[in-house]
Amino acid sequence: MYMKSVHDYSIKFLNYLTHEKRLSKHTIQAYTTDLKQCFAYLQAYCTVTQLSQATPKALRTWIIYLANQGLNGRAINRKIASLKAFYAFLNCKKYIYTDPTVRLRILKVKKKLPVFLKAAELLRLLDYHAFPDTFIGWRDKLVIELLYGTGIRLAELLTLQDQNINLHDDSIKVFGKRNKERIIPFPKYLGQVIEQYQTHRNTTTTTPQGLLLVTRQGAPCYPMLIYRTVKKYLSAYTSADQHSPHVLRHTFATHLLNSGADLNAIKELLGHKSLVATQIYTHNSLAALKKVFEQAHPRA
Repeated sequence: MYMKSVHDYSIKFLNYLTHEKRLSKHTIQAYTTDLKQCFAYLQAYCTVTQLSQATPKALRTWIIYLANQGLNGRAINRKIASLKAFYAFLNCKKYIYTDPTVRLRILKVKKKLPVFLKAAELLRLLDYHAFPDTFIGWRDKLVIELLYGTGIRLAELLTLQDQNINLHDDSIKVFGKRNKERIIPFPKYLGQVIEQYQTHRNTTTTTPQGLLLVTRQGAPCYPMLIYRTVKKYLSAYTSADQHSPHVLRHTFATHLLNSGADLNAIKELLGHKSLVATQIYTHNSLAALKKVFEQAHPRA
């Protein structure tokens, strides 16, 4: 009865996140995993047999258990957030009348500054690397150029369609988190890269559902393919320790800010809901300014 009720309520919650909140598949999967792990623990170790029996004390033992398993604070906080969202949904729908997560507090974690690449290293890759004049060569170049030239997320890149690209005014239409639409301009030369890639793609394979990026077999590109592509080139040209697609998004934002771009404009380009999420890039900007100051000021 307990597992069935949890399963039923979880399905209602996940359907709500999918169809009303319109969260990404990746986020939905994360919520699913977090809830399964939590309630499996509560049933096994806290003898909780009903959904309403999950007490604040039982939930705190789960958090302690996660910490003892070596899970880092950020990962634990994400699971706490998943649980809070689930119970807030249950409370809102009147499935329950007490919320045991109200007294749960997230863990304090040290904020990490976004990793970004040096402009000189990245420009050396984009301006001087001899990408092959093939479908794969142009696709690899386009992946790097789009991630750095527009700052879009990996999920946004993978779902980008030909119809979302406007070569007349050099912009792309992106559907971000919660399906929120935004328009992002791109450098004029990027339009030429897109056209070259499309020419090779259209003579090599088919395009499912009008997607811009596809594999050699014509299937939609997938996250690990993009990760491997980005790592292949960044590891050869940059000194950074991280070589993920998201590093190029961080680099896009940091380079704009260091060149004098308005923080609110960067917020809109990145698709951030709040300016707080964008302000973390000011730390990198201040660090760069401090380095210049220390090198140039006689009293530094």
